[in-house]
Amino acid sequence: MRITRIDFEGRHEIKGQSGHWYATAQRRDGMHSEPDIVLVTIFAPDTPDGREHHVDADSEEDLWSMAECLQHQLDGYTGSNSEINDYYLDLLKLSNC
Repeated sequence: MRITRIDFEGRHEIKGQSGHWYATAQRRDGMHSEPDIVLVTIFAPDTPDGREHHVDADSEEDLWSMAECLQHQLDGYTGSNSEINDYYLDLLKLSNC
C-alpha cells in the first residue's frame, strides 16, 4: 500500500477570521531528472485558491519545516514539538525518508 494524498482540516476561526482552513499534501514523483516532491497546498479565507509549497521528498529537514508551517497555519498558534510532530509523521508517509 502507498499513501499518495493526505487532507488536513484546521479550525473554522483563526486570528479573528472565520472561514474554512485546510490543506492537502500530495506525493509527486519526479520525471527524468526532477526530484520527488510533496506538494502541500494550504487553503485559508484570504487564499481560497490555495498557496502551494513544494517540499523535497528526500529531506527530513524540509518536511519538518513544512510541518511547522502547517501546524501554525491550521491550528492558529505556534505549537510545541509534539504538536508539530503529528503533522511531520503524516508528511513522512508521503516522503522517501
